[in-house]
Amino acid sequence: MFTGIIEGLGTISAIHPSGQGSRISIASDFDLTGTRIGDSIAVNGACLTAVTLQGNRFTVDVSPETLKRSVLGNIKLGERVNLERALRLSDRLDGHLVSGHIDGIGTLRERKTVANAIVITFGVGQPLSRYMIEKGSVAVDGTSLTINRCDSTTFEVSIIPHTAGLTTIGLKKVGDAVNIETDMIGKYVERFVLNREPSGRRSGKSDGGVDMAMLAKSGFI
Repeated sequence: MFTGIIEGLGTISAIHPSGQGSRISIASDFDLTGTRIGDSIAVNGACLTAVTLQGNRFTVDVSPETLKRSVLGNIKLGERVNLERALRLSDRLDGHLVSGHIDGIGTLRERKTVANAIVITFGVGQPLSRYMIEKGSVAVDGTSLTINRCDSTTFEVSIIPHTAGLTTIGLKKVGDAVNIETDMIGKYVERFVLNREPSGRRSGKSDGGVDMAMLAKSGFI
């Protein structure tokens, strides 16, 4: 589990294809003291496991599913990436709850400066936008951001100078692809409200859980 508060940047130093997966080495800009082999590190928001560790350089194995669903499938040598080590139970939760499980890819559509902020519009598909709400949270390349406004195909965020300087979002240009993780709470609420089976089909029965009838009876709707 992560917070979306990026610790620092890293640089892709090696890429070794492994079947349909890949092994990627990353040189961190910051001290990794306390990190151990087997620890989780979010790389551009994707939760990965450190399988080797030497100084500030670590290596991760990336599965075919992660390569397919995230921008890591097109990562290049020398590319800069956001890094965040896993949340400890004693840490402050300054961003929002981020699982590190990428939902899909968005594209930077527009970038403009408004006063001291960079206002960025990203394009996304409906499977992602359905879980976005105005003033809700979203993780973009692992960075916790607040949604200014959104519709079925786009959402807008404001980037303060601090965030632009400490994360890769300050380097992004129009047309660049980014990892998107929507707020996990919305996905769980939808599952409970629609009373879906694991396959995604409506079960057609009530099991005493959360459904529209229960919400209405309890005065929530």
